Parts: sequence; C-alpha cells; structure tokens
Amino acid sequence: MGRHELLQGFLVILSGVSPAQWCQAFFLLAAGGVGAVAAMPCDAKTLLVDYGARKAQKYPADGRPPPAHRLRQGRLLSLTATLTSSTQVPHSWFNAFYVVSVASSVFWLVQYLTGGSIWRLIASSQAASGEPSATLEQVGVSWLMLFLQGARRVFEHAFILQSSKSTMWVVHWLLGLLFYLFIGVSIWVEGSAATMEVTTANNDKMGALWKTMVALPVFLYAWINQYRCHKHLAGLKKYSLPEAGLFRHFICAHYTCECLLYLSMTIAAAPRGAWCNRTLLCALVFVIVNLGVTASGTRKWYADKFGVGSVAKKWNMIPFIF
Repeated sequence: MGRHELLQGFLVILSGVSPAQWCQAFFLLAAGGVGAVAAMPCDAKTLLVDYGARKAQKYPADGRPPPAHRLRQGRLLSLTATLTSSTQVPHSWFNAFYVVSVASSVFWLVQYLTGGSIWRLIASSQAASGEPSATLEQVGVSWLMLFLQGARRVFEHAFILQSSKSTMWVVHWLLGLLFYLFIGVSIWVEGSAATMEVTTANNDKMGALWKTMVALPVFLYAWINQYRCHKHLAGLKKYSLPEAGLFRHFICAHYTCECLLYLSMTIAAAPRGAWCNRTLLCALVFVIVNLGVTASGTRKWYADKFGVGSVAKKWNMIPFIF
C-alpha cells in the first residue's frame, strides 16, 4: 500500500470520529501523560510536577551534585531543570482556568441561543454519529453546574484565596487551559441530538429525571464544601496543616470535592440508556489522575514537615481507596 493510500485511509478514520470521541481522546491522553510523568524517577517527577510549597528549590533535591555513576542521568535532569525553570509562570495564573471556564460556558450558551455556526457544526456532526443523546433538560442542568463551579472559583480567586508568589511550569498552565476549553464542549456534546431538536433524543424523560435527582445533591454537597475547604485554606497560616471540616478525614479535601463535582456532572449528563456520560467520565479520569499525583506529593510534604502521624489516619482524596 502506497503512502497516498495510507493517508486516505487515515483521513477516513478521522472523519468517522465523533466530536465526543475527540474530547474523550484528549482527556485520556492527557491523563496518560500525567500518569507517565508520575511514574518517572523522583528527581525528574519533582521538577515536572511539584509547585508551590512542594516545589524543589535546588537541583538535585539535596543540593549536592550527583555521584559519578549517575552523571548521565544528572545531565538529563539538569537539562530538565533548566527547561522547567526558564518556563515558569505565576501560580496566580490559575485564575485564568476559571475565567476561561465561565467564558466558555457563556460562549456555548450564546452559540446555542443564536444558532451559531460553531455549535451547529459540532452538534450536527455528533448527532449524525447516531450515538444516544441526553435530553435538552440534562444539557441545561449540566451546563448550569459547570457555570456555577467556574463562577464560584472566579469569586474565590478574587475575594477569598490569598495571593501567592510561587510559580508553576507553563505546561501545567497550558494543560489546564485546554482542559477547561474541552470541558466546555464536553458538558453538552453528548446531548447534541436534543439541542438540534432531533425528536428521538427526548424519549427518556423519566430516566433523565432520576439522573438529575441523583446528581444534584452530590453537586450541591461538593460545591458548598469545596468553598468551605478553600476558605479554610485561605485562613491558615502559610504552609500549615489544614484540619477543619473534611480535612479531618482527607489530606486534600478540596480535591475530593472536585472529583464529586465532575462525578455529578457525569451522571447528570448521562445519555439515554446509560448512567454516565462517557465524555465527562473521561474528564473525571483526568481529574482523578491529575489531582491524585498532586495529592500524593502533598501527603509526603505534610509527613516530612509535620510528621507521619499527622497524615497516618487520613485518605489522600478518595475514601477507602486513595
């Protein structure tokens, strides 16, 4: 088979991928990338993952040059250190994630209400795939969930959280921006048939109602408690141990709430005949992997700073599991 035939075959495969599948692929590839970094040797992982209080201030971690038998590895780590140190951005840029999230939510709402060309292109392509669709009401509820989450985080960064002089690797920041851009599409893409007013999409009203009744209490619990977690963290003395509320049981209770938030959206936007939205489930996988890596680092940092006993009886972020 020639190169031209291979290219044609590849394009045919790509043309058969639905918008929802593109979003799913992004989330899973991103989760795989984060997992791969987490599996690296400790020195390299520290350079690529840690930020804020956990961020290494020297290279290597103990400040001493690597021994001779690690010279090659040391050179690679030195190059990595140089690359990451020269591409740092302020940790306060985290606020851009939530501004983008709110802006994306507003953008897609306007696109839907005005019949915008970008929304029509994505929705018609997804509807043509023939995959089961969520109802229009489910799309509205899940959209509102994401909007409220983004709006609350913008408020917290403006009025609750303290400013920080720490930095993070620009790749972290770009990955976060991409996540919120993709999640803005993912929240409604599996309901495209309903938004396009395809009548067969709205024949599961009772199932949609049950999913909403399950998802809403979970969302409200997580939404309120994450605010409480962030307010508690903001009121702590710098780099001290949080112990109030959910932090009595979880090292990263705010991450627990984040996972619950996306779990609730996954249920709320589940299409006909399913109890989860596959696209948002892939997003949840990314959230768990990404926050899980940071939570593991936080446990180690707390154990080193406050003693192993301070974290011995706490889960990282998922009860009975992690």
